[in-house]
Amino acid sequence: MEAVKVGKRGAIVVPAKLRKRYGIEEGTLVTAEARDEGVLIRPAVVVPIERYTPERKAEFLLNTAINKSDYRRARKEVQKLGLNPDDIPHQRPE
Repeated sequence: MEAVKVGKRGAIVVPAKLRKRYGIEEGTLVTAEARDEGVLIRPAVVVPIERYTPERKAEFLLNTAINKSDYRRARKEVQKLGLNPDDIPHQRPE
């Protein structure tokens, strides 16, 4: 364990050994979590968010239909999106 000094605006210099061990470099996002024992700082996991287009939503609806009835409902939902289900690449349930 190494002691570090808190600088202006709460800046803390993470020792080089720890930065290297945990892959923390300049610009790396970290999380700061309150714990009973103190503050836990660790690298953040960033998951990209996909914004689904109407076509992607339609593809998902059609491809996840599990039977004929479900497929008919999916086609109606796709039409509500303003799309023609026949124009969307997908596999029909058997």
